Amino acid sequence: MYQFFVEPSQIQDKKVTITGSDVNHMRNVLRLKTGEEIAVRCSGDDKEYRCGIEEFAQDQVICSLRFVKEEGVELPSKIYLFQGLPKADKMELIVQKAVELGVFEVIPMAVKRCVVKLDEKKARAKVNRWQGIAEAAAKQSKRGIIPVIREPMTMKEAAAYAREMEVKLIPYELAEDMAHTKKIMESIRPGGRVAVFIGPEGGFEQSEVSEAFAAGIEPITLGRRILRTETAGLTVLSWLMYHLE
Repeated sequence: MYQFFVEPSQIQDKKVTITGSDVNHMRNVLRLKTGEEIAVRCSGDDKEYRCGIEEFAQDQVICSLRFVKEEGVELPSKIYLFQGLPKADKMELIVQKAVELGVFEVIPMAVKRCVVKLDEKKARAKVNRWQGIAEAAAKQSKRGIIPVIREPMTMKEAAAYAREMEVKLIPYELAEDMAHTKKIMESIRPGGRVAVFIGPEGGFEQSEVSEAFAAGIEPITLGRRILRTETAGLTVLSWLMYHLE
């Protein structure tokens, strides 16, 4: 079943109105017909609105609300992925899979070993592209929200953004105590916010690691193997999903 996101104002008197680019997608790509059932969500309320398509108008699709499912598909904690900008199109893969795994926000980081350098104009275009990928992944994985992709931050800005979060983690190749990592993971309780800091290819510079430690970001190990940047964050997210659910 296909899922779409709307604003709360688009649900009125048991009618749901879908607008924007979804109209063309529903009509000409998915070729949906009147009478077919779809799922609709308002980002943030964690409810699924089951609707039947009533009418395809010129710039909107009008649906009738059939019933509401309050199923709680979101993780009980909000996970923030601070991702060092990787090369090529790896960020697109990271965003897509992180959304599938339940991330709440993705914050790109422009740190010292990043090969990719984005000026303001390029950064804005990239973020728009990544946000579109996040929305598509949220629809596909039946998320209750569309995770936000933030503008790129420096390490200092990212550490400040995460300051008030209850748990802050940074996988670090010199951290060896898996028992300690397990203890940290098991201590995470529902309802909090968890920040995960992942470096780009080549990792963080030592000065950035020291800055992270000074900000209370705790080192963990991901095991005896060295993981690529596009694998490391998804590994932590998978652990968190398993533990929290």
